[in-house]
Amino acid sequence: MTRTFRNTARRMRLLIVAVLPALAVFFSMHSGMSEGGDAFAPGGIPAKVTRVHDGDTVSVALGRKTERVRLIGIDAPELGQRPWGQRAKTRLRDLLGDGNVTVVTDVEQRDRYNRLLAYLWSSGGTFINLEMVRQGYAVLYTIPPNVRYADRFRAAQTEARERKRGLWSEGGLEELPSEYRRTHPRR
Repeated sequence: MTRTFRNTARRMRLLIVAVLPALAVFFSMHSGMSEGGDAFAPGGIPAKVTRVHDGDTVSVALGRKTERVRLIGIDAPELGQRPWGQRAKTRLRDLLGDGNVTVVTDVEQRDRYNRLLAYLWSSGGTFINLEMVRQGYAVLYTIPPNVRYADRFRAAQTEARERKRGLWSEGGLEELPSEYRRTHPRR
């Protein structure tokens, strides 16, 4: 009987050793919820935002290197699209809080301007890209193959339009950022 007890105890210890790490990973992935209910993304790289260029581009310090980062999946008004360009930039700065972020890439890591393409989460767990769309300071801008959160961005844009938030409000943005860039090319 003691031998059976020892075998059962050994099996329980093995089960605990095997299951606890998996549970720890599960709970770490599903904790850290922001006010928007967005789970913090594991596996990212911690960084510090050093500059907000506009509503969808920032510079971050990654170790000793500074990278210009273009937020994936969104397109904010250009600074020339007054007043919405400046409003988007200000809102992005506010969402970034203390500037400590987690940077997560998708399939393609660089755009044609050699900017790092990334999703950002604030130190408080807010999914920055998603919040910019949800609050109406950016529009959906999906470029395959970087489509990991495209469905969430689409739903957030629908919500922002229906609730007339930000650039979807009365007197909001007159021209999408992509259309503005076409009519006002970079020199």
